[in-house]
Amino acid sequence: MLNIIKEHKQAVVFLIAAALLAAVYAIFIYSRPTANSPTQQKEAAAAADESSPVVKLETESEPVLPATESEAQKIPMPENLKEGMEHPFVAELQERLMELGFMENDEPTQFYGPVTAGAIKTYQRQNNLTQDGVAGQETLAALFSEGAKYYAVSLGISGEDVKRIQNRLYELGYLTKKEEVNGDFNEETQKAVIKLQELNQLSIDGKVGRQTINLLYSEEVKPDYLAYGEKNDVVLEAQKRLKSLGYLTTVPDGNYGNDTVMAVKQFQSRNDLVVDGFLGPSTRIALEQGEATPNGIVLGEQGESVKRIQELLNKYGYLSSSNATGYFGEITEQAVKRFQTDNGLKSDGSVGVQTLSLLTGDKGVKAGTGSRPSAGESGNSGGGKTVNGNIKALIDVAASKVGSKYVWGSNGPSSFDCSGFVYWSLNQVGVRQSYLTSSGWKSMGKYKRISNYDDIKPGDIVVEKGHMGIAAEGGKVIDASSGNGKVVYRQRSDWWRNNFIVAWRIFE
Repeated sequence: MLNIIKEHKQAVVFLIAAALLAAVYAIFIYSRPTANSPTQQKEAAAAADESSPVVKLETESEPVLPATESEAQKIPMPENLKEGMEHPFVAELQERLMELGFMENDEPTQFYGPVTAGAIKTYQRQNNLTQDGVAGQETLAALFSEGAKYYAVSLGISGEDVKRIQNRLYELGYLTKKEEVNGDFNEETQKAVIKLQELNQLSIDGKVGRQTINLLYSEEVKPDYLAYGEKNDVVLEAQKRLKSLGYLTTVPDGNYGNDTVMAVKQFQSRNDLVVDGFLGPSTRIALEQGEATPNGIVLGEQGESVKRIQELLNKYGYLSSSNATGYFGEITEQAVKRFQTDNGLKSDGSVGVQTLSLLTGDKGVKAGTGSRPSAGESGNSGGGKTVNGNIKALIDVAASKVGSKYVWGSNGPSSFDCSGFVYWSLNQVGVRQSYLTSSGWKSMGKYKRISNYDDIKPGDIVVEKGHMGIAAEGGKVIDASSGNGKVVYRQRSDWWRNNFIVAWRIFE
């Protein structure tokens, strides 16, 4: 064998060299970018138009886009994405912002509006970048990196997002003064967050991060209820409102006494709330709304409130003390009518806001001393008005707000978020629905449940993952969209089917 090799030494060397060359060539061929690779696409785009800036997306410090070519990658992207621009990549940008908690969940759009710009500013603030609301290369690199952090805010931070969190803490009873909702994450806000975390068994650090922000807008959150025996400004403001609506018959003083418990229970009963006598978030929100149903005590009712009214009628000489029994019978009704006539109110025998205001004030006319000029039918002595809602009315009301500004945490009448929009629209057509976030609507139970997406009908409340809207004709929906930055009337896309949780039928 050795002799053969020696005799054909030159041929053997040639064969070995040829094999090596073939191996090198194969390595070169298989290591080259394919025609569909991001590298070759980028080079081709740059060669085609050197004046069109292209955002580089391939280094470790830069955004990581999907491996497959998307619509966003087919269209040359400007160096900076700014407010007012439209580009397919904006949808991916919004989706990432929603994923990290900087935008409310919604169907992503290609529009870079004020909501998107605001979310970018918040992200830039958290990551010590220039807060200009512009998605440039540095911001995109940080946002799409594997180490991108979820939304968080803590002591010393200021912004509209902080104000939104404070407002929610106020609604839940953790902040007790309206002026504390100021956009500054101060020590009072930190204390409120710590108390929230403590009562809800979260890690206590006084910061609002992923767990805390998710809890704030969930149905599982435990409010800090105001109850009997407490004294603060929130109680005082609630008492003033209860007084103006005709539920409180004593002077507001900030003390949560038996009279306040009784007034709160009556308010809850007339406004379709859980009757427990506590000033919880739903009750406080309902109190602050212009659509809150006023009190109207009428024939057949009984209780301490009735007895208090009878005592006041006795004070003015319209009812004997022996008839102050706590039962609103015909004798009490006749006494109320006489009081109303003498004081220029509509004489209907029911004790509403105006009647109660005169009874509890110092300007009421006593029996036998004359009367005030009659106010005729313009008096409002009874309870609140009743509006019969229906599907067309709901859709018309919702459609009337198309174009209104989207503001996270707002519930009307000039700006809304998704749940605030549904809340406002329902109340406009007479549905006394307390405010709930989209998470709270998951297990409503009060209305007919629609579990199949294909069974949705116009007028249904459609609940998605982190979003909601009002179904309209032709497979459309009206909703306050964070992606569009306003209330929109649009076709339901596959996004709505893919993120569907449940729908609720209000009207048959």
